[in-house]
Amino acid sequence: MVAAGDAEQHSVAERLGIKPDMVVQEIGWDEDVDDDVRSAVEEHTGNELLDEDADEVIDIVLLWWREGDGDLGDALVDARAPLDENGVIWVLTPKTGQQGHVEPSDIAEAVPTVGLSQTSNLSVGEAWMATRLVPRSKSRR
Repeated sequence: MVAAGDAEQHSVAERLGIKPDMVVQEIGWDEDVDDDVRSAVEEHTGNELLDEDADEVIDIVLLWWREGDGDLGDALVDARAPLDENGVIWVLTPKTGQQGHVEPSDIAEAVPTVGLSQTSNLSVGEAWMATRLVPRSKSRR
């Protein structure tokens, strides 16, 4: 029998579109990140999260981002470099009212300038939101 917490963790990874054996890179780790999200992703993929210096082709990037972390556009360019052509970047930001909260408009402004499209948002834990970014389709250029 699966405990409710375990099922909830798996659903976070699944809601992020993460499948077993995917290569997931984590950027922007700090002590404030949601360890339950990290654990769920590692358990679901069967692999550890790769750090910022990984050389592999990446399926999904988890970019933990807070107000004051710098230029989001620059971070997205860096995150996109090792990304598979069909890869996804999830920008994880503190929810409204949390320290480091990022205004959704800040994300919306940075996304088009780096050739990405914002597709959805979801809650991933008590303190974090996730914004899904994908490469702009070649047919829409």
